[in-house]
Amino acid sequence: MRSYDDDTLPLQPPIRLPDAATLASAVRAAPLAGELKALLDPPDAPQTALPDAPQAAPSDAPPAGQGDGQEEEQGDERAGDARVLEAWARVCRARLAADERLLLELIRMFLSREPVPGRVPQALTDLGLVRQAEPYTLSWLGLWVARLIIAETAGQEIPVMGTLAGADAATLLHGLRSYPEAERSEELAGWLAGRDRESAAAEIAGALAGVSPLSRAVGVELLESGLGEEGRRALRGLLEEPRLGAVVAARTGNEERRPTPDEIAWVLVDMAAALLEFGGGEAGEVIDSIAMGMDAEEQAGTIAILAFGDHPWTGRVLRVVIDHHPDERVTAAARKALRRLRGLADIRT
Repeated sequence: MRSYDDDTLPLQPPIRLPDAATLASAVRAAPLAGELKALLDPPDAPQTALPDAPQAAPSDAPPAGQGDGQEEEQGDERAGDARVLEAWARVCRARLAADERLLLELIRMFLSREPVPGRVPQALTDLGLVRQAEPYTLSWLGLWVARLIIAETAGQEIPVMGTLAGADAATLLHGLRSYPEAERSEELAGWLAGRDRESAAAEIAGALAGVSPLSRAVGVELLESGLGEEGRRALRGLLEEPRLGAVVAARTGNEERRPTPDEIAWVLVDMAAALLEFGGGEAGEVIDSIAMGMDAEEQAGTIAILAFGDHPWTGRVLRVVIDHHPDERVTAAARKALRRLRGLADIRT
């Protein structure tokens, strides 16, 4: 199946999906569901019916002594749903791999999240991936399959709303990187439910040093504006931390906490790397974040020190400058800094 260059695919916003039972029911209702039976029943195996869709649970409590039986039945239903979805994913992968036109249309519809005017390929409707009437949009099943395909081809795990409630702070920040503001607030509220706000703020603050640049930017923003005074207090407690404190100060506009000379390079790279991490090829934004209004001569001098910051994203940031900066003086400084960075790496190892 065709692969997508994840450098050109920005982080995608979250999607909403129903539970597995609803998705499995959609598979059973798809026009091509007959192909599922062939997968579940190989030619040499005894023929069985498709796992039934789970029925609605009765409102009354089970009679005494039958609770275990009901739990076992529900477990069987969940296993049946998982089996149906796994098999249908194989059907869809095979169809999409055989016809790149279908694959591209599915991905295009997923990325746009907008109704498609006019007809769509009948095969996508037959697979249950597109609604069968206008406006033609991806069904729940279509969103689910497209998410799987993008994860496999581009390596991007698109988040599903409501799935981060039980995550640790680092996983939460990683997942929230692509969330628009309203969805981020909703997901954060779910994560905070049942947590003490001060402890939650401390957990997020404790994760900031070890997460990616964009996750770190998200965490600083949450602590500054999403967790009240508890969050702001946790941020103030980080200001004296080497490097991390300088990033916090830069992102919150704290002019009292000045970076040390060796922190300047680390902060510049971290803030540029957050833009790179989001993706989408916005090289101009990365260059602007480093330039900070300086002229080319000053930028070249700043670029020269980046190799000494020991930031894990330094090489990627320098390559963007080399490939996209319009001034030869700056690109020359970036090439020299990249050579120095590699030399320093050899010494450290």
